[in-house]
Amino acid sequence: MNISELQIHTILANERRQVALEQLRLGRGPIAVRELSHYIAEVESGLSPPPKPLRESVYSSLVQTHLPTLHEAGVVVYDCDLKEVTLSSHARSIQVYQDIFAIGEFTWADLYRGVGLVGFLAILGSLLDAPGVSVIDPLLWTSFSLFLLATVSVYQLWTYRFSIYNLLSEHR
Repeated sequence: MNISELQIHTILANERRQVALEQLRLGRGPIAVRELSHYIAEVESGLSPPPKPLRESVYSSLVQTHLPTLHEAGVVVYDCDLKEVTLSSHARSIQVYQDIFAIGEFTWADLYRGVGLVGFLAILGSLLDAPGVSVIDPLLWTSFSLFLLATVSVYQLWTYRFSIYNLLSEHR
């Protein structure tokens, strides 16, 4: 099942659906709707535990609107009898739209593009004898750029694995 770009943007247009998908992505297996609504209410209120009226409001909107929408799009598997939800294999197609870098509203792709562009411009500037940049050999600029790209890659992998590790530790 392919999810159209319009469907993806419609799904991600709602913050509760975004938070629900992010929480489901970090979890393993089915999550009870009650637990998911509690987490979303905590995120929205910034309080732990969140106020009961907010928890109830989030629960109702999940059951009546958001989970059926995500289920119909094929992003989640929602068992309305057991009140459990889990990500489907099609959820990967929207994950790239959610991969936001931890600092600010940049995607990881934006960060990689930025690092690559700065490295390219530094190397080009060094080759063209640009003032200030040409003092350093192009080979050093190349080495530094590759090192920086590798560092960003390791950081991304580390933060992702660390978040999964923390989540698994909480459920033990």
